[in-house]
Amino acid sequence: MQIDENTTVATSMNREVLTVGPGHTLRQIAQAMTDRKVGAAVVIDTDSAGAGIITERDILVSIAAGQDPDIETAQEHQTTDIVYATSDWTLGQAADAMMRGGFRHLVVLEGNEVSGMLSVRDIVRDWAARQR
Repeated sequence: MQIDENTTVATSMNREVLTVGPGHTLRQIAQAMTDRKVGAAVVIDTDSAGAGIITERDILVSIAAGQDPDIETAQEHQTTDIVYATSDWTLGQAADAMMRGGFRHLVVLEGNEVSGMLSVRDIVRDWAARQR
């Protein structure tokens, strides 16, 4: 797959980011992800620095471990050591970061604010549109 090196994250990212709080249960998060048709949410905790991310895989791992999705919360299952992108990254840079880190979602920041989310699906969608 060849990615156009001139295409930036800003052109392909989703600007409507699902955000949840650290106290939201995994069931609430799963329902919100299902409703929005997304595979990840940004966890915003006003009492801590930086954002976290929780993905469908995090929820799946918890359920597979026999944990109760009505009790387990985002705070217990989020990833806080995340890689951030900026909107001026190329899609190639974003894809490389995802491959190196072994993840499928990048939180996009403008300054210190979350401005979007880029997924592998977004990159593939952009690539497929350019092949037509």
